[in-house]
Amino acid sequence: MFSRQQDPIVAIATAPGRGAVGIVRVSGSGLQPLVHKLLGRTLIPRQATYLPFRDADGQPIDHGLALYFPAPHSFTGEDVLELQAHGGPVVLQLILARCLEVASQVTDQGAPVLPGLRVAQPGEFSQRAFLNDKLDLAQAEAIADLIDASTEAAVKSASRSLSGEFSREIHALRDALIHLRMLVEATLDFPEEEIDFLRKADAAGQLDRLQAALARVRQRARQGALLREGIRVVIAGQPNAGKSSLLNALAGAELAIVTPIAGTTRDKVEQTIQIEGVPLHVVDTAGLRESSDEVEQMGIARAWEAIHAADAVLMLHDLSRRDDPEYIAADAYIESVIGQKDQKFHVWNKCDVCAPDALRHVADGDLAISAKAGLGLEALRQRLL
Repeated sequence: MFSRQQDPIVAIATAPGRGAVGIVRVSGSGLQPLVHKLLGRTLIPRQATYLPFRDADGQPIDHGLALYFPAPHSFTGEDVLELQAHGGPVVLQLILARCLEVASQVTDQGAPVLPGLRVAQPGEFSQRAFLNDKLDLAQAEAIADLIDASTEAAVKSASRSLSGEFSREIHALRDALIHLRMLVEATLDFPEEEIDFLRKADAAGQLDRLQAALARVRQRARQGALLREGIRVVIAGQPNAGKSSLLNALAGAELAIVTPIAGTTRDKVEQTIQIEGVPLHVVDTAGLRESSDEVEQMGIARAWEAIHAADAVLMLHDLSRRDDPEYIAADAYIESVIGQKDQKFHVWNKCDVCAPDALRHVADGDLAISAKAGLGLEALRQRLL
């Protein structure tokens, strides 16, 4: 494995498919012979040169830009050659094959132009950058996050990590821990000294501040994961509270069947939406109640599973049934089973069909909406965000 890490590598560095521009990248030690044999000239470092990319017969495959980055001032820390051509799959494959062909040719000294050149494995350019200390692990992972980002917020978060912002915080925590360890070791190594190193340096205070800083870093890391993967929000409540109507309203499409018949939703219905660039996976669940219907029981069981796995639970209440004792008791039971979930908030639906004085039943911090009429949905989106 370690010997393969020394091999020069080549690959198409742009996404599969057709495009205006495609890039073939070569990385390794001592690329100058390959550059001269492949392009018929030397290149000025870090300066784009327009020229033809020729095949074995000297005929142009394409015309494009060539850039040469000598080590260590390159992405991988090795010599890097980038060939920017038109982004047709066949064109790029021909240029890639030509690179491999030229590398295997024998020079006047009887050796290959670039021994061992091979096609790179997925992610191997970033791996080289990590192994050559051009990136740390957090930055290497940020590259994948940046490529996979599906929203503007996720792009900004990954870009901050790639620039080293997250790594600097981690390094600061590491340095502070090393300093504390030094104080502890000094106290253990010199017990006869009158100086209490730990007390003099306020080690307890330093430790408290470190714990607080670590908690903040972990919270931001969790937020970064949610930006990347999306927040899973489950709509829970009794049958006919309007869960399916709310999902449809948030998604802007008729995804879930809505009828006045209790138990219409038998299984989870999920849709991904975006609120100000943040992805949310909103899940409509079966109404929570006692049922003798075997299929509905399975849907209710899946609803409880979704609730317990959710990042946030939107507890939907029916404002029009606010005075029904059976409804109140069933709501209380559902809330007791859900328990003290960190992110749980209450939403009262059907405010459009209730008298204005019904809103007095809505506690401070709760929301009143109408999924059918679209009332209060913007406030709900902001609460979800």
